[in-house]
Amino acid sequence: MKIERVETFQVQWDPNDEPARRSAFVRIHSSEGISGIGEASPMQGGAASLGIINRDMAPALIGADPLDHAVLQDRLLHRLVKLGPEGALTGALAAIDIALWDLKGKLLGQPIYKLLGGAWRTALPFYASIGRNGARERNVDEVCRVVEQRLKDKPAAIKIRFDNDRTLPDLDIKGDIAKAGAVRRLVGDDFPLAFDANNGYSVGAAIRVGRALEELGYWWFEEPVQHYHVSKMGEVARALDITVSAGEQTYTTAALVDLINAGVRMVQPDIVKMGGITGLMRCAAVCEAHGVELVPHQTQPTVGHMANLHICAAQAHATKPCEWDDPSSRRHVVFDNPPKPTDGLFHLPNTPGLGLAFIEQELKRRQIAAS
Repeated sequence: MKIERVETFQVQWDPNDEPARRSAFVRIHSSEGISGIGEASPMQGGAASLGIINRDMAPALIGADPLDHAVLQDRLLHRLVKLGPEGALTGALAAIDIALWDLKGKLLGQPIYKLLGGAWRTALPFYASIGRNGARERNVDEVCRVVEQRLKDKPAAIKIRFDNDRTLPDLDIKGDIAKAGAVRRLVGDDFPLAFDANNGYSVGAAIRVGRALEELGYWWFEEPVQHYHVSKMGEVARALDITVSAGEQTYTTAALVDLINAGVRMVQPDIVKMGGITGLMRCAAVCEAHGVELVPHQTQPTVGHMANLHICAAQAHATKPCEWDDPSSRRHVVFDNPPKPTDGLFHLPNTPGLGLAFIEQELKRRQIAAS
């Protein structure tokens, strides 16, 4: 059994979408006539990751055994490390890895969670992650209206995201706290809430906002300062009682350990940014060894989402719900069985691999070959 072909493409969901809003997929075809699908980080449409796959990875994968996915990942990482090791390179590795796991599950006739050792749960609660024209751009009433709308999906928790301009820290601290307070009043005292600052504060401002969130009973405070100031992220985490989380922009297990050693108690690596399923399982081992929470970041509603659900199902010490960012069904059109929650739960299918399949005719209408 060998890898015969590596296919990369973007999907443009709407004719009016800018290139940066496309999704980036890879499909790996085997000599057995079976293929697996994966997804890369969507930053700028994932074009950089797909380019790395086309130019630098696909030639090295042709003829390889797809069951050697961990060996292939490490070999490609170290061969191409000077292209990263972060960002587009690890997004490319993630797409390849997810596709190889999907292929492996299909070849062996098992869902991925079974190949990971079994599921602790196959019905998974989620938190509604509310961003896109984030809370910074909306006034208090608009933020509350969006939260009210997402509550109809029966989430186990709500996270409000500010999607900040990272060049303008501390822009509206008073307004940010007011929005956090309004959402708390809307949902009541006991409903779990989280606040994602999207790297929007200086250290002092982050501590001030964190103290307010503690008074409001928020569950966690995500990425309060710039992600590359690892020691400062830890400083804020150590200064506050509220759980400070970070890690969606952390791309290697070594960097994850640096974040943990700085004092961050909850880490959020993303499956389409950090080594795919193999990478996230390594993160789970690191977190268990260090006694910190692993709550993966994940905003892609189809392939990345399903891959993440398999990981969360197999995770022994899951302390928070899974992330669900985009409730729109517009990306469902190219899949015959897209993930949809029922009564506040995502139910994992017991079909082989990820449990997803393309509707080829619909895919072709929206597919753009990666250059």
